[in-house]
Amino acid sequence: MSRIVVGLSGGVDSSVTAHLLKEQGHDVIGIFMRNWHDDGVILDDECPWVEDSNDALLVAEKLDIPFQVIDLSKEYKERIVDYMFREYKIGRTPNPDVLCNREIKFDLFLKAALELGADYVATGHYCRKEVIEIDGATTYRLLAGKDPSKDQSYFLCQVNQEQLARALFPIGELLKSEVREIARKADLTTAEKKDSQGLCFIGKVRLPDFLQQQLAPKEGDVIEIPDTHHIFNKRSEDPLISAQQYEYIQDYGVAIGKHQGAHYFTIGQRKGLGIGGATLPLFVIGTDVDSNTIFVGKGEQHPGLWRSALFIHQEDTHWIRPDFKLKTGEKRKYLVRIRYRQQLCSADLIQNQNGLFIVFDVPMKSIAPGQFAAWYEKDELIGSGVISE
Repeated sequence: MSRIVVGLSGGVDSSVTAHLLKEQGHDVIGIFMRNWHDDGVILDDECPWVEDSNDALLVAEKLDIPFQVIDLSKEYKERIVDYMFREYKIGRTPNPDVLCNREIKFDLFLKAALELGADYVATGHYCRKEVIEIDGATTYRLLAGKDPSKDQSYFLCQVNQEQLARALFPIGELLKSEVREIARKADLTTAEKKDSQGLCFIGKVRLPDFLQQQLAPKEGDVIEIPDTHHIFNKRSEDPLISAQQYEYIQDYGVAIGKHQGAHYFTIGQRKGLGIGGATLPLFVIGTDVDSNTIFVGKGEQHPGLWRSALFIHQEDTHWIRPDFKLKTGEKRKYLVRIRYRQQLCSADLIQNQNGLFIVFDVPMKSIAPGQFAAWYEKDELIGSGVISE
């Protein structure tokens, strides 16, 4: 029997996590993390934190387990929100959910749990952990969840071996339908509650309103680039050369409208441009926050949307399995994704003295600096890194 602290979010997944552990006879404590105070940017039809906290309390009472609320809003702002603003300000696309797991759930929350005498923390993530021995040393494998439509291992791509040692994922072997059925049979109030959406611990937000808290609107040009532009031809000659290494030259394009801030847009974005009349939908293919310019192309097949390779600086490369770390000059085949629920794509990882190149077997769409690329061997998450270019 172990003392296990469960991160009760007020959703069905964490509720069933706590229920299963209690059924197994563990000493379970439920903790709700309040990490956000400003409801002004949250969409009206989304549940605020107060409702989530109340639902978590009702579940704890039903399961007869201790419950408390901890406020990590100061640390969340410093580690997650400020990171988001910094990334958007320099024209990159952050993933706060990945960072939230590394910095909040499996760092601050884990430390709080250990102070309560916990042996482990448990979350409602759809992923699995396996313990193996390598040369007499204990190693932890992070595996995809059994439900292919709910696998959340990508969000944990920045955790390390020390964090995994203390982590439990009780619903990783279950399908979402099975989780809801368990909740119904246990008469948990969250059994039919819809899944949360949006930013980690904040919810679904009006992103422009959120960003305007620190990044003021600034009018700039929207430039349409034809699909014959020289940078795409040049890039196709060498897949290790990215479009970001070539300047977009406005003389090759046509100004077709205005925007209110290049830092509000990301590569691959379609909505929010507010420009009509095109025969094909317009997509953002590049941004320049220095000149406050957005570059767009027509259609999903515009070559500006597709990339054959990406690069991750050495300091931004993270190996969940340190024993798999590549040596300089080494190349290995992995399965890669850069977004949650994106289909895994085969690619070569090539290590040099400055960092890691990922060269795809087939070009990938809408890759943006700042995103996390995660690589797998079969269903095991091996490592990840922040895309530089």
